[in-house]
Amino acid sequence: MLIKKIISHTISAVMILIFVVLAAAVVVSRASGGEPSLFGYEIKTVLSGSMEPGIQTGSIVALKPGGDMTRFKKGDVITFISGDNILITHRIVDASAKNAAGEVVYHTKGDNNDAVDMTPVSSGNVVAEYTGVTVPYIGYAMNFAASKAGSVVLMIVPGLLLLLYALYSSWKALTALERKNTALPQAPPGTDIQS
Repeated sequence: MLIKKIISHTISAVMILIFVVLAAAVVVSRASGGEPSLFGYEIKTVLSGSMEPGIQTGSIVALKPGGDMTRFKKGDVITFISGDNILITHRIVDASAKNAAGEVVYHTKGDNNDAVDMTPVSSGNVVAEYTGVTVPYIGYAMNFAASKAGSVVLMIVPGLLLLLYALYSSWKALTALERKNTALPQAPPGTDIQS
């Protein structure tokens, strides 16, 4: 009986947790226009393996935007906009003097790449600093959640989970009621019960 109670409470807690997480993902994703942020940190999905094994493909990373983008030094990991208008997160291998525009120039490299990036990065193209926080595999789910199909699923799945939870709770209550009714002593037919 105790094991059934523990299993029942565990299933209930897991279903509620799944609902809360899915609802939070939908709200955060929609409120931020598809670019989630948390406590001032931007949450981005890693789409390539250039920084493996430290930052794996499909991970999410926390980035700290803003501040003085000329402050970085060798060894820091930064996120910058490439010439193709793509966000890249790589490690600084050298910080040069200022270019003609007066911006500091960084030479970057992915930890998993053999060579330094061909195009140096000006401090004006740096958008954030990597905080060192990464969560593996969550990026796949976030990319799916940002898609149209993911949005539909994230709107339907919580409703289905609530429906399943309601059905499970009803079944559990009916089973307990039936057990209680069968456990009550029955008077033999034709006997009067006095109170």
